Amino acid sequence: MKDKRILYVSSEVIPYLPETDISSMSFEAARMVNGLGGQIRIFMPRYGNINERRHQLHEVIRLSGMNLVIDDLDMPLIIKVASIPKERMQVYFIDNEDYFKRKATLTDEEGNLFPDNDERAIFFAKGVIETVKKLNWSPDIIHVHGWLSSLLPLYLRNYYGNEPLFSGAKIVTSVYNQSFDESLDTNMHKKILFDGLDTDNVKHLKKPTYVNLMKTAIDNSDAVIIGGDDIPAELSKYLKKLEKPVLDYKTPEEFSTAYQDFYNTEVLSQ
Repeated sequence: MKDKRILYVSSEVIPYLPETDISSMSFEAARMVNGLGGQIRIFMPRYGNINERRHQLHEVIRLSGMNLVIDDLDMPLIIKVASIPKERMQVYFIDNEDYFKRKATLTDEEGNLFPDNDERAIFFAKGVIETVKKLNWSPDIIHVHGWLSSLLPLYLRNYYGNEPLFSGAKIVTSVYNQSFDESLDTNMHKKILFDGLDTDNVKHLKKPTYVNLMKTAIDNSDAVIIGGDDIPAELSKYLKKLEKPVLDYKTPEEFSTAYQDFYNTEVLSQ
């Protein structure tokens, strides 16, 4: 993996949020590549329950200040950055006062999904891509973790389909068992169509369940990694029909070699 550029886009990363399959693997995979001499960038949302003082987040003025259009509304993009202690790895945080100020991640105190999670996902996807463009950093692989990140492959392949910076990038999506039972806003597909995408691009999102969000990410990815040992049965069935590389679930103890081989032999060789 030496000198390879890998962009990790995740809904959660330790040590900024509690340990889960997603937050742990987003960190461990990036640390693995970093230790092998690869170049990495990590992006996640700047949720309001992340302690900025403790983790020493600070705004990057040269990257902030852009407005992203979400369903015909201008939403300011704020970029913050922090370094993971002892790891020599930087994490970029996508922030916006309306979407990410609340002191929670994806649900309220009763466990209900926030009604604007669909717009937060759109904002996050576009915010990551626009920031990487400003950094002028062309990744070899883009590895997506978590359902809030699931629109990034869709936007990258379609809305940003002619962007030279990403022309050689391969997209990998990890599928986990951290799902939700409800549905996001039923107008989600219309908000994405506002950006000029085709109706076929959002066919799954007319009913934006967890499974359909992940199907959308999978359809727009070059390869898939099963990140949990108990993913929804419908997704398991969907993956078996794919004509693209799929890496079965690997435990934390065995993932390193498996991910390296998968990146090199199945993803970068396409």
